[in-house]
Amino acid sequence: MAAFFKAGSEEEREHAELLMQYQNMRGGRVRLASIIQPEVDFNHAEKGDALYAMELGLSLEKLNFQKLRELHDVASDANDAQMCDFIEGTLLAPQVQSVKQVAEYVSQLRRVGKGLGVWEFDRKLKADVDAGLVA
Repeated sequence: MAAFFKAGSEEEREHAELLMQYQNMRGGRVRLASIIQPEVDFNHAEKGDALYAMELGLSLEKLNFQKLRELHDVASDANDAQMCDFIEGTLLAPQVQSVKQVAEYVSQLRRVGKGLGVWEFDRKLKADVDAGLVA
């Protein structure tokens, strides 16, 4: 699962860079601030590490989707068709796919439970990431 989360992290960083480039292109100014490390323990007694981590990942994907929708709403309210098109075409579509993909993984992990099923899930997921089938 580490390879999956690393690939997802790189994809989200690329999206952030696209937003910064777009903002600069439109004459805006990008200001970066420190990010505080979240206090999260990925060990969950009932669910296990894998399911709990994937559920947290799904929550983050949904939050990103919601924030993109809010950004789209602001652009729409300002009649900024170019920004709306950028968000829809460049960011929202991949985010929808990410939410769907992680939700499917959560469902699979719930089915397999803890133990050997998680090992097999992780093995297949790593193979998919290595083959470029998973972002």
